[in-house]
Amino acid sequence: MNTVQRFGPPLALLVMAFLPFALNPRWQAVAITFLIFSVVALSQDIVLGKSGMFNMGQALFFGMGAYTTAILNAKFGWPMLATIPLAILIPALFGIILAGPIVHLRGDYLLVTTIGFNIVFVQVLQNDLGGLTGGPNGIFGLDPLSLFGTNLTSQVAVYYFAFAVLLLTLWVMRNLEKSKPGRAMHYLREDQLAAESIGINTRVYKIFAFGLGAGIAGLAGTVYATQYAAVSPEGFDFIQSVLFFAIVIVGGSSVSGVLLGVFIMFVLPEIFREFATWRFFIFGFAMILAMILRPRGIVPATFGKIPKFLIKGDSHGA
Repeated sequence: MNTVQRFGPPLALLVMAFLPFALNPRWQAVAITFLIFSVVALSQDIVLGKSGMFNMGQALFFGMGAYTTAILNAKFGWPMLATIPLAILIPALFGIILAGPIVHLRGDYLLVTTIGFNIVFVQVLQNDLGGLTGGPNGIFGLDPLSLFGTNLTSQVAVYYFAFAVLLLTLWVMRNLEKSKPGRAMHYLREDQLAAESIGINTRVYKIFAFGLGAGIAGLAGTVYATQYAAVSPEGFDFIQSVLFFAIVIVGGSSVSGVLLGVFIMFVLPEIFREFATWRFFIFGFAMILAMILRPRGIVPATFGKIPKFLIKGDSHGA
């Protein structure tokens, strides 16, 4: 399993770098969505996997980023790329503001609260807040990507935009694991009381996790709006949050696990689409089997190294 974690991501990235040229337009669209969902799932992993907080409202921040891009482009004429800073900042600020009153909650209490936030967000979108969100129909006719005055309308261009965002996210995740906040969140996940006893301000790091995860999800929202040139409320409902939650649980809190989780939860059903409703039947049993055989996820995360004398068993304690 360590070999998978070590060599899996580089090999997957190498394949993804050349993948769109081997795919037809339908599968190019699936590949773009895979990249977008991978970014959102990694942002969910910061809150759920790295910090141990049961958040089932990540689609809220994903949608907030997408709608920020759509509103700025459709209503105010901003180029798509120019909307990226606000598409990151606004969800991040809302993540911090929303997390402040609720981070003291644990387990299913936090879970239900985040579900409520997600439902409220979708209702706000459907009721066309301030005449900006377009109501149930959403916002359509967004501009294509434009770089140095050239419109990038092909799916291959959108694919590499999504791929660049995924690489940026992976860079953030890698640096987070080695940083002081990353270590603090690991201790928080393992035992909050013990973390507090050694001087870690758990409230600050919980809010930090929500803010960072929300900002990354918002960036993914920009890519989503670019791919479809449209946004609508049903793309960010509670069911989407359940999907991102399940990806981290099934895959495990590691980069390899999250990417594999997205493949299992999103790409596999597309592969078996010809089997109609039977694909969900098979898919559901596959999920159950995965959780029975790998309860910590298919590729669980590891943090640090256990000294060999603690795991040998034949040199000590005799």
